[in-house]
Amino acid sequence: MIRSEILRDIAPVISEHLVVCNIGLPSQELHSIDDQPSNFYMLGTMGLSSSIGLGLALAQDKKVISIDGDGSVLTNFGTLPTIANNVADNFILLIIDNGSYGSTGDQPTYAGKKTSLTDVARACGCENVIECQAEETREVLEGALASNRMTIIVSKCESGNIKIPVITMDPVEIRSRFMKAVQS
Repeated sequence: MIRSEILRDIAPVISEHLVVCNIGLPSQELHSIDDQPSNFYMLGTMGLSSSIGLGLALAQDKKVISIDGDGSVLTNFGTLPTIANNVADNFILLIIDNGSYGSTGDQPTYAGKKTSLTDVARACGCENVIECQAEETREVLEGALASNRMTIIVSKCESGNIKIPVITMDPVEIRSRFMKAVQS
């Protein structure tokens, strides 16, 4: 199972929540699978989906799901201790760990080698960290949403990309409609 298949599987689960989606192909895939005004597509800030999602969760009461990749989390390693020390029980970080920088050509990441993002998150002080296989992601995500507890999910999947068009929506429009969804 590859990232796009995970996104297709979880789309019905996340459609009623605020979603901040990782840069590049993950955003393009989610946009193509199930575009929602409540989805904030990252178009140019690698590694910040988790940080933006946490800030949003701390600022209001709706549930926030940040979808990030292993490469992006490795790029912004400071996000994990920040999450651990700023608990927001309406926040879920879903790290889709395919062991590669999927949006830039599938170069391998260290998460695909010796580095375990599950262990790193726990070492940073994150208390509710669940590692699962790609096929289990939907069930684990549903459980995390029902728990009303900040959760980090590390979903291990295969590397691979589908051919997908870029998002042609203007970034200002993405922001504006997302802000309306946050306020509604």
